[in-house]
Amino acid sequence: MTKVQAGEVQLGWRQWGAGDVTVVFIHGNLASKDWIELAAPLFPSGLRVIGIDWRGCGDSDRPKPVADYSNYSMKQHAQDLLAALDALGIAFCHLATHSTGGIIAARMLLMHPERFGRVFALDPVTPLGMAFNADQIGVFRAMMASKEVTRAVMATAASSLFVPESLAPDAVPRFREGLGDIQPLFERILDQTFGVSEGIWIGTPINLNREWEGKELERRMAEIRHPHLVLWGERDGWIPPADLRAMAAAMPDCRLVIVPGVGHSMNLEMPALYAGYFGAWFGGLAR
Repeated sequence: MTKVQAGEVQLGWRQWGAGDVTVVFIHGNLASKDWIELAAPLFPSGLRVIGIDWRGCGDSDRPKPVADYSNYSMKQHAQDLLAALDALGIAFCHLATHSTGGIIAARMLLMHPERFGRVFALDPVTPLGMAFNADQIGVFRAMMASKEVTRAVMATAASSLFVPESLAPDAVPRFREGLGDIQPLFERILDQTFGVSEGIWIGTPINLNREWEGKELERRMAEIRHPHLVLWGERDGWIPPADLRAMAAAMPDCRLVIVPGVGHSMNLEMPALYAGYFGAWFGGLAR
């Protein structure tokens, strides 16, 4: 386990490759850097890819959440990751994001635009944030209390891995045949989920809802001029495609690609396909 000091916390991190072009991977909610583990060996040579766990996730420290979960805000995660880049001596890099990592990256890009180049965003939470009501936050509380509930919800985030009818309400998700190393990785990251902080379980939806209500980043989308390639799996039931279209329309250099046959997590569901898009976007860049 390798950690880096980032302000008040130590964050877990891992590196794949040792090229001259650095890409930093920012994972999604309830997740970790391990979500690109199967894709990373397929990334092109010349890339140094670094995955960093948020506070409260993976191998990172788990500070006790304050009453309003403000120490687990999107801004706090962005500040943590910027501090980690400083400590790792990374003055400039490109970003690859997944899900909630997308809005964290948006805050980083606006805080220090000069430090970043291209962005590869997989099914991102956009700068609009996401709306969560009390019942939806209650689902996260139910997940905290039950591995069966968590399995059912997490299966919908990687829907192509499962027999479709097994994803129906009150059914038990069943893996489809022929998944190879993907199935044990899913089981491992499911177990990992139960180690995250309450600041992640409950704080993330609360803070994403604050972003949605505050509209600060929505108003600033036009300021994000970094080239973006945004992928959305057409079986993704988590990220509204209307939000992605709004993001693509508002940001000066943002291309949205809709990918058939995959859900919210191509990096886990189809690692080779994810690596192909990743390599096409970042491979062969000048240092």
